[in-house]
Amino acid sequence: MASKAAHKRLTREYKSISENPPPYITAHPSEANILEWHYIITGPENTPYHGGQYWGTLIFPPNYPFAPPAIRMHTPSGRFQPSTRLCLSISDFHPRSFNPAWEVSTILIGLLSFMTSEEMTTGSVAATETERKYHASRSRWWNSTGGGSNTRAGGPAQKGNIKAGDGGAKFRAEWPEVDKENWEWIKENKVDLATGCKAGSAGPSCGPQLGIAAGSGGQAHAVVDAVMQQRDAGRGWLFRNKLAVAGMAVFVYVLIARLLGEGKSTGS
Repeated sequence: MASKAAHKRLTREYKSISENPPPYITAHPSEANILEWHYIITGPENTPYHGGQYWGTLIFPPNYPFAPPAIRMHTPSGRFQPSTRLCLSISDFHPRSFNPAWEVSTILIGLLSFMTSEEMTTGSVAATETERKYHASRSRWWNSTGGGSNTRAGGPAQKGNIKAGDGGAKFRAEWPEVDKENWEWIKENKVDLATGCKAGSAGPSCGPQLGIAAGSGGQAHAVVDAVMQQRDAGRGWLFRNKLAVAGMAVFVYVLIARLLGEGKSTGS
């Protein structure tokens, strides 16, 4: 159960993110539990995730904002293991690095920034650009059908069992309007409900199998500056680059915190 401070803070943040959502991001708390938030990231232009619909959850602790949330992305992306807790400086893996001034929008901007980099961590995977585009093209189908589990023998799994496939029940409950749009898209594109293949696609898999690409990128926390400049052309520099500024602020804060921690350890 959320503390009074957490409830008040998250209520305020929901109002803020609803009135001024960050680019490519939408989020809301569950009606049944304000500590359980659901987000959708729309893949930015000029990335392998373009057009993808990536659904995930933030599970906040009762003492938020004095501790960070657990972060998961349920939709397969070729970047993260589905429904797996992600080890990020803004997640519950690193409570000492979390700044209580950070908000839901800050957390999700940081997640999008990390997603568009190649840095590896617990819960992330490496894949080719082709594989990530393949996942993006099937993301709407996956969200609204539970990865095709709505057609399997025996019916869908329990509503909360997202990882195993729930027939799309949980997504539909949290995103009814988006789910309706997805089903219209599925019908228009004649997508096979069991496989996610569009009509005319060759082969049973209609795409590449997920593989592991060699190597990993360095620390990258700025989200597609060129995309933001195109989207916000004519606006101020700070507005156009707010994702990069937020990402760099998170990176600098964590770096300073680690340096101070090492200094204390050396001094003792």
